[in-house]
Amino acid sequence: MDDNYIPTDIKTLGALKSSGYYKGLRPESVKDEMRRNLLVRLKRGEEVFPGILGYDRSVIPQLKNAILGRHDILLLGLRGQAKSRIIRLLPQLLDEYVPVVAGSELNDDPRKLVSKYARELYKEHGDEMPIVWRHRSERYAEKLATPDTSIADLIGDIDPIKAAQKRLTYADEEIIHFGIIPRTNRGVFAINELPDLQARIQVGLLNILEEQDIQIRGFNIRFSLDLMMVFSANPEDYTNRGNIITPLKDRIDSQVLTHYPKKLDTAIAITRQEAWQDRDHTPSVTVPDFIREIIEVIAFEARASEYVDQKSGVSARMTRSALETVISNAERRAISHGMKHVYVRISDLYYIDAAITGKIELVYEGEQEGPQKVARLLLGRAVRMIFAKHFPDPSSKGEDRGVYRHILGWFADGNTLTLDPELQDEAYRRRLRSIPGLIELVKKAKHRIPTKQRWIFSELVLEGLYQTSMLGKEEYTYSDMIGSVFGSLGPEEEEE
Repeated sequence: MDDNYIPTDIKTLGALKSSGYYKGLRPESVKDEMRRNLLVRLKRGEEVFPGILGYDRSVIPQLKNAILGRHDILLLGLRGQAKSRIIRLLPQLLDEYVPVVAGSELNDDPRKLVSKYARELYKEHGDEMPIVWRHRSERYAEKLATPDTSIADLIGDIDPIKAAQKRLTYADEEIIHFGIIPRTNRGVFAINELPDLQARIQVGLLNILEEQDIQIRGFNIRFSLDLMMVFSANPEDYTNRGNIITPLKDRIDSQVLTHYPKKLDTAIAITRQEAWQDRDHTPSVTVPDFIREIIEVIAFEARASEYVDQKSGVSARMTRSALETVISNAERRAISHGMKHVYVRISDLYYIDAAITGKIELVYEGEQEGPQKVARLLLGRAVRMIFAKHFPDPSSKGEDRGVYRHILGWFADGNTLTLDPELQDEAYRRRLRSIPGLIELVKKAKHRIPTKQRWIFSELVLEGLYQTSMLGKEEYTYSDMIGSVFGSLGPEEEEE
């Protein structure tokens, strides 16, 4: 039914029939309802899965095809790939309100009664049978699959107390206590981490998916459940913690593979959307774009690292936590110095160990190295990549290396520079200003750098030189590594 006409003030079946609500509309299943609403959105050019980024040409078209085909769906992918978020958006394709029989545990359609309660109520009241209107948000339920999940939780069980109180036999439907799946009748039901569900429990879902009926302790209940079933799973769970049994996989019509962001811009957009950046008080914090890039490259590097277990994956939650951490550190620095505005610096990135080490699983070699060392290694690789994007390669010979001669020569003369993350801005700039040629190099970067961010990029130059083994560093202090890096240069180059 079109959302434009929802007579939610109607309270009886007879009044509903007279209202014209059902005019030209046959009873339809949940899947037909979602298909109808998806078709309307597609014709209008509306966004179907708002906030889901990076899936426009992969996951989202497959999801739309599955819904149009009236399929049950399995989302298969590593952790942190927005599977749960996608699932929770599916109820938006349901009608805003639908009528149900008042008091029904199974959300009976007033025109298609399936429960004994609804049939008895209609027998007693006829067209005066009371109805209520259920919002789409009430037609969604989910269950996290855990090893202790039982058939009673999902489907139901016989309630001996109810049988004793009502003096009913075990052949009477009224003694059944329905589980979460029947109670979601006429809605969307999701099971997260499906392989964690014991195989014998998975068997109980077979009839629901194929025949749409349920059986409780041998008591055969032949009524049609109307559901869209959606599942999520990690592909490694097939061999790690559990398996999806073959007959169940066969009954799930569409298997959609999710993935991590494939492009840096998409990853940045996702983290920008998910991270808590707009803090509710001063000071304000600005995150330079290259800092965002470094954080995302850390995740890309982790997903290709020989030290990280690729079967486990690297969640997008890692970059969100990392960005929030560096913002918090800059915020803390600003507060301690009474500043109203502050920029995130390279040195702030050294506080993100906690955001990385808790969100990656290490293989044996990584465990030997240690989580913090692996985190610093990933950070170093990311810094090198972004440094190379803006500045010449210092390890090359000739003109590219020559642009660093004044900076490296200053350190070769025995000077050191400490850039503690707690430094007040003026002291930070004064120390960077003491290095000859540093600001001039930043001004000549490959890409135009905003004037107010030149100091932050100056620190990137020093960190880049350290990560390419041109400078030494201990904690926050940069120093000469080789003695005199100009020893290999010819006299003519030194005179230039």
